[in-house]
Parts: sequence; structure tokens; C-alpha cells
Amino acid sequence: MDIGRWLTAKRLRAHGLFLGLVLWSLYVWTIATPGLRDRNGNLKGTDFLHFYTLGSLAIERRGADLYDIDKQAALAGQRVPAAAGIRYLPLYPPQVSLLFAPFAYLSYPWALALWWLCTTAIYAICCYAIWRSCPHLAQHRLTVAILAAGFPGFFNLIAWGQTSAVALACFTILFFLMRQNRHLLAGLVLGCLIFKPQLGLAAGILFVLLGAWKMVIGATVSAAVQLSIGVLYYGIAPLRTWFSMLWNLPALSTLLEPKPYQTHCLRTFWSMLIPWSSLSTALYLVSAAVVMTWTILTWKRSQDWALRLSSLLLASVLIAPHLTVYDLLILAPAFLLLSDWAVGLSQTSNTSFIGTMLYLAYILPLTGPLLRGTHVQLSVVAMSILVYLVMKSTKSDWVGRPIEAQPPRQVTAI
Repeated sequence: MDIGRWLTAKRLRAHGLFLGLVLWSLYVWTIATPGLRDRNGNLKGTDFLHFYTLGSLAIERRGADLYDIDKQAALAGQRVPAAAGIRYLPLYPPQVSLLFAPFAYLSYPWALALWWLCTTAIYAICCYAIWRSCPHLAQHRLTVAILAAGFPGFFNLIAWGQTSAVALACFTILFFLMRQNRHLLAGLVLGCLIFKPQLGLAAGILFVLLGAWKMVIGATVSAAVQLSIGVLYYGIAPLRTWFSMLWNLPALSTLLEPKPYQTHCLRTFWSMLIPWSSLSTALYLVSAAVVMTWTILTWKRSQDWALRLSSLLLASVLIAPHLTVYDLLILAPAFLLLSDWAVGLSQTSNTSFIGTMLYLAYILPLTGPLLRGTHVQLSVVAMSILVYLVMKSTKSDWVGRPIEAQPPRQVTAI
């Protein structure tokens, strides 16, 4: 495995092993305390408390309180006394609370442990499935496993107790369905991202502009059905409140992103650099349009699903209006697929720069706290360069047919 002059398999294993040991050793040491507060005074599982509270509201059918910060904080303090005083901005659609209702029947420590187990299993299954589709990585399972375990996106997923593994599963299933030209089913899977709509923004723009109407219809139906589940359980009022919360989100950005250096998207990249909101917003929109253009060109020029999905995942992260570090988990398939592609190219072309950008996009999210002084989110720069490199590498083999009409590629199982 060699995706650059200096990125050998041996060196990647060493770096990944060192990174994983440091991250997980520090985390275990941090949470190895009696009670539910870690050594830094934070609640173990952090964001999972919010989902646990939502599940408790679902059990009691308290739909009117799904977007009441004060009542949720009071309920969280009752269910988990160690969490007294912790408040979360409620932005998830009503049906998400139903997913966590079974967890809310357990005590908080057991519910958190079960959630960690579920998300780890989803992550492992997705990585394994994608790796199996990468012929040039077949002989490097140990390297892949080490890098997957040390991936900062996975580390932050566990540390925050977040839901990004579900989004990863959606994109992974989407990849395999689209590769088989099962576009309506792929659209239905894509619509499941309505629970984190910012992650589906790039895909929505892409498939509308490409005229992939089966995908669009499937996603619309899926999202509508998912939202309808919440309406059937709670009534229409909570859904209206959720739409109102989304509409007023710009005014709540300081509550949503108290630490901007933990975000990794173009919007916060510019807002951290430019103190004038109107100018930073304009630069975000322009740069997002450029990234989407590169992504569309990749999909038009190439029928390689690995490049297509990778460009879409990178664009999904970059143009998302809000993207916290744990959502970088959805890039796991992109790292695997682009590494496999780069290894395949290494026999005929120089892939040193591609390998370096992959390496930087993988490691730079850990430098977030340093941005309090520099205000330059270098991970966003590395990911943007990757989108450009993928676009430049594609050949003009598209003949103008809608995406659904393109022939399926033959895939050999490893």
C-alpha cells in the first residue's frame, strides 16, 4: 500500500497506531472516574443526554416539550441527577425521540453503554463493507483496521455520544444501491437523512441538477414518511415548531456553535476568518457553489462510483450549514475509496499530493483547539483540495444521459 512517496503502509500503520493509542488512552483515563462526571467535569456521553431526554419525552408522549429547553433541562436533571443544569438546543425532528425511547427505559449509564455499542457496530460494519469493495486495499486489512479505530471522526462520535453513525449507514447503503442502479431505493435511503438535514443538502442539490428524479422522488417520499411518524405519534404541533426552529436558526447560531473551532465546514471557515457576517456569508455561498460545481463535474465525467460517492461525501461536509467534528464520521467511506483509487493510480502516475491531502484531511480535525489563535480551519482547505483533485482526475466519458440511465458497473467481490 503506497499512496504517495512517503505514505507507505508501514508508516501509516505506525501513525495510526500511535494516534489511536493516544486518543483512546486519554479518553479512557478521562472517563475512568466514579459517577457520571469525567475528570474535566463533563457528563460522560455529553450529547447522549439530550437523546436520552428526548426518549424520555417520547415515553410520556410530551410532544409539546420537545422544543422547550427549560422543561428538557428539568427532566434531564430528574432522570440523571449528575446532569443538573445542562441545557441543549433542541433541533432534531420529532420522530428522532421515538428512536431513543427504548434507551430511555434503561438507566443512563446502561443506555449510554448500549448506544456506544450500537454506534461502534454500525461504524465497523460500514467500514468493513466499503473495504470489501476496495480491491487495492484487500491485502491491507490490518492497516485499514488501525486507521479506522484511530479515525478522529470515530473518536469524537464516541466521546460526544452522537448519532452520526446512522448518517454513515445511510451513505454506505446509498453507495451499494446506486452502484446496482437501484435509484428509487437509494432515494428512499437518502431521505432518511432528514434527521440531520444539513448532511443531505449537497445530495439534494446534486441529484436535482443532474435530473436524477427517481432519487429525488424517493428521498422526498422517505423524508415525508419519517416526519409523518412523528405527526402520528405527537400530532402536527411539534413538527410545526421544528420547522420554526429551523427557520430561526441563524439567530441561534451562537447557541448551536459555542466553539466554532469544533466545526469543519465552509460556513464556519469563513465566519472564523471574516468578522463581517454579510461578507463571510457571501464567501460561503460562493465557495459552496464552487465545491458543488466540482462535484457535479465529477458525477458527469466519471462512472466510477467510488469517485462519485467520495466527492459527494466531501461536498456534504463542506457545504453543510452546520458540521461538528463528530459528523466527519461520514467521510470514512471517502477515505477508503479514495485510498483504494490512489493506490491503483500509483502504478501509472504520481499520487503523492493526493495521498498528502488524504492524510491531512484525516489528521487535521484534531488541531481544532489551536484555531482559537489562528482562526484558519485547515481541515476545510484539505477537503476542498481533495474535491478539486477528484474532479481533475476524471475523464470526460459522460454522454449526457440521466444518472438513472447509465449502465451499472461490474464489481468483483473480494
